[in-house]
Amino acid sequence: MTPLIESPTHTRPRQRTYSRWASLVVLCAGTLMTILDGNIVTVAMPAIQSDLGFSAPGLAWVVNAYLIPFGGLLLLAGRLGDLVGRRRMFTAGLAVFTAASVLCGVATDQGVLVAARALQGVGGAMTAAVVLGMLVALFPEPRERARAIAVFSAVGAAGGALGTFLGGALTEALNWHWIFLINLPIGIVAWLAAVRILAPDRGEGLGKGADYPGAALVTGALMLTVYVIVGAGDRDLSATLLQAALALALFVAFTVRQARTARPLLRLRLFGSRLLSGANAVQILMIATMYGFQFIGALYLQRVLGYGELLTGTAFLPAPVAIGVLMLGLSARTIGRFGAYRVLLAGLVLIVAGTALLSRAPADGSYATDVLPPLLLLAAGFAAAMPALTGIAMSGAREEDAGVASGLFNTTQVVGGSLGLAVLSVLAASRTEGLLDGGGELVAATAEGYQLAFRVATVIAVGALVLAAAVLRPRRGARN
Repeated sequence: MTPLIESPTHTRPRQRTYSRWASLVVLCAGTLMTILDGNIVTVAMPAIQSDLGFSAPGLAWVVNAYLIPFGGLLLLAGRLGDLVGRRRMFTAGLAVFTAASVLCGVATDQGVLVAARALQGVGGAMTAAVVLGMLVALFPEPRERARAIAVFSAVGAAGGALGTFLGGALTEALNWHWIFLINLPIGIVAWLAAVRILAPDRGEGLGKGADYPGAALVTGALMLTVYVIVGAGDRDLSATLLQAALALALFVAFTVRQARTARPLLRLRLFGSRLLSGANAVQILMIATMYGFQFIGALYLQRVLGYGELLTGTAFLPAPVAIGVLMLGLSARTIGRFGAYRVLLAGLVLIVAGTALLSRAPADGSYATDVLPPLLLLAAGFAAAMPALTGIAMSGAREEDAGVASGLFNTTQVVGGSLGLAVLSVLAASRTEGLLDGGGELVAATAEGYQLAFRVATVIAVGALVLAAAVLRPRRGARN
């Protein structure tokens, strides 16, 4: 495949380095926009519900309509990026996402907003699916790649927490429409920069084939999986089990086809990589913990401590600051000195400690003593673990598989996040309802529900730590 950044013999090393790092800035800008949007909606949900008249179950589809196509299309978008060129897929995704954001911003009824959110999910998948593959091609040298991944991960992680702040600030200062309209100037600038700075890549050509029947199977399986996870609390058990069985059948059919077709969408040998498979499994558990914290933590601040939208967003600001400082200042150097495996384990230990502390947050708690210390522990843990895990995962993929491996890594993020939100929110709600039925006081019952959710999140984080320690240990003589 033609390199993403061309480097003719007469180009000076300084100019070549500048081009690659400028390209990284463009990739980070595009990623920041999609990640902000995934979190900026959370704090604005009550305002959206009040304005457009959503029911409580219907309101969930403002989030679900984005997650389902985003999670379902990542693998297909990653493979198409390998075929038509990753820059082309990235810029097309930015255009679709930006246009869909405008539609969300001008929506005046429920149907238009939900449909536009689904279109945002499509654009987000097109953009996110190829970014890691482009990054790997831009930075083949291990030390520089570690630095680039640290920058990219810092932008992604900080963007998630920053979205919570911006959602509260824009909704309170203006109205909820601006949480989407803010993407218009960002998207235009990012698209123009991508066209100008990212060098074209030819791709393998559509003649290589994308296995469209296989794509239909896996896209349907992933969409149904995300749908089952995010909607499990709103349906009876029999319907959930039936849908889960159908999703499993689609995955089995996809696997059989990939083993038999001459041009598979997802080469099954990818899963023979211990590092790639293990890192994706660890990520599901780690992201489930972190997404659960972000969602339940915001609810604790609002429903237990009585914070408003802007104050809730402000309370989360130390997280992106800590993540950015640690990832940019220490992450790459720490990984270079101690190896990704040790840094990953240290980060997961901090995440376990943070969720364990949150599981003690009481009804009469305070931000300074019960929220801020675990928030900083979680931020530090994620800042250490995410770049290390990303580097381990992508080191297990060949260059020709980088697009699909990138799509797979992003897919497990969506699955992990959806799983964490669904499981922890259902557990918290069930515990709270049980206490209220027994005559409990509302705030105290709500706090106990969140404590249960954080205890389960701690168990999930411990599972991630144990799995990482067992599966991702470097071979003797290897530095990982």
